[in-house]
Amino acid sequence: MDYTVLKTLHILSAIFLFGTGFGSAFYKFFTDRTGSVESIATTNRLVVWADWLFTTPTVILQPLTGYAMVYLAGWPPTTPWLMAALGLYLLAGACWLPVVLLQIRMRDSSVDALRAGTSLPVEYHRQARIWTWLGMPAFAAMILAVVLMVLKPTL
Repeated sequence: MDYTVLKTLHILSAIFLFGTGFGSAFYKFFTDRTGSVESIATTNRLVVWADWLFTTPTVILQPLTGYAMVYLAGWPPTTPWLMAALGLYLLAGACWLPVVLLQIRMRDSSVDALRAGTSLPVEYHRQARIWTWLGMPAFAAMILAVVLMVLKPTL
């Protein structure tokens, strides 16, 4: 595949990754604060669905297109900025995997609470706090990885 096509796919998948992640985080964070179990359950369902539909494919596409571009450009895989960007990507992924599990649990417990006509369980709020705290380093790591890829600094 042509380098320019790979770069375009890489950039578009990064846009989807950031857009879905940031949008989901924004809506989930603020919807959780409304206290409306119906709104929270709906938002949680959509956040989980968006992760499967948009985030998961981009998480797979990013390293594939990145590796192909590195190969075509002739950069050594040990290039410092590249290794740092990959490390940040792995850090973000290490935060994202537990976030996915938390989102599924929060979706299920909010749907259960909606069906039962009860408030959200205490465990939901604990999971939401962990979800928020894991999202912060993941998002920061992805921003720094993009900066490294764009600037390609000498480290």
